[in-house]
Amino acid sequence: MLTYLFEYLENEYQFPGASLFGFLTFRAAMAILFSLGLATIFGKHIILFLQKKQIGETVRDLGLDGQKQKAGTPTMGGIIIIFATLIPVLLFAKLHNIYIILLIVTTLWMGIIGFIDDYIKVFRKNKDGLKGRFKILGQVVLGLVVGATLYFHPEVTMREHTKTMITENFTVEEVKGSDIKSTMTTVPFFKNNELDYSSFISWMGDGFAGYSWLIFIPIIILIVTAVSNGANLTDGIDGLAAGTSAIIVITLGIFAWVSSNIIFSEYLDIMYIKGVEELVVFITAFTGALVGFLWYNAFPAQVFMGDTGSLTIGGVIAVIAIIIRKELLIPILCGIFFAESISVMVQVGYFKYTKSKYGEGKRVFLMAPLHHHYQKKGYHESKIVTRFWIVGILLAIVTIVTLKLR
Repeated sequence: MLTYLFEYLENEYQFPGASLFGFLTFRAAMAILFSLGLATIFGKHIILFLQKKQIGETVRDLGLDGQKQKAGTPTMGGIIIIFATLIPVLLFAKLHNIYIILLIVTTLWMGIIGFIDDYIKVFRKNKDGLKGRFKILGQVVLGLVVGATLYFHPEVTMREHTKTMITENFTVEEVKGSDIKSTMTTVPFFKNNELDYSSFISWMGDGFAGYSWLIFIPIIILIVTAVSNGANLTDGIDGLAAGTSAIIVITLGIFAWVSSNIIFSEYLDIMYIKGVEELVVFITAFTGALVGFLWYNAFPAQVFMGDTGSLTIGGVIAVIAIIIRKELLIPILCGIFFAESISVMVQVGYFKYTKSKYGEGKRVFLMAPLHHHYQKKGYHESKIVTRFWIVGILLAIVTIVTLKLR
């Protein structure tokens, strides 16, 4: 109900930049305060409930220091993140905004998939959890929904840049850009840094331009699946996934804010996307939930997020990046996720190759994902997490610099 009150105030007492510098800022501040409070205050009660119901982590013996001591630590803590995100969003965001709807659907959908996986591990005593093909199917369905919505929904538009032209009378006039449907995205480090997915098919003729969804939607599916699995692999030691994700989400919040401001988007020569200012409210709520959860997840962890949290985090990050047309920055911004995923693929691929060729499998890393490699080398997990956070901050800075460095 608060959302409608804010809309009334915006419409009744209009002033320049109200939605960005006035009520939006207030709503974003309230969202992060509420989410922090919910995650830290009610998070403790959720942890006690999980302990009471003996919903604890079953730890595989991987020969890592301190691993056995974590057995029985409450899992499914991703419920805290989901709960602490959605309540402030429902209170302070404009729920009719198509981007908010997409993110709520993403949060709930990926949360349900992760919850089922954790449920099977905990209550069915099946360490493998939900079969991989069903996880992938769930991610593909989400990617299909997100891609189709962003391509076909009439409210998903971007504004062409205002252009200056000289008339026949040699006077200078500004032609304001109109809102258009587009499959344009941002390519980092290039001067003319916009790529239209439709260009991959439009060369076949004008009649094929309308079929660019055949390129756009599969790319969205690939991104959602890759980032979600990357976040899932990163969740292996205390505080790593939550802290790294908070850094990524804050960075995406900066991009969402400048992309929703027509003045800054013109100055920075980036896409102006109408309606994405509401993402700032969701992002602040999500950031508060992650930081609040980190209060209990930092070493030594009192709760693990489980797949309920990690799959949700990855899905939300992917969808936010896609909405603000910064998905090609994911390999940089989500470099930690990317490195963790690559380490697993390299490890498995090289092991299979050497086993088929030499009859004995060999490994590139002491253990994959990458954070376990450093554990095997004797680094304490707190040091690993801190250094991964530092790398994440550096990657975030590089990502922000792409706004001007071309």
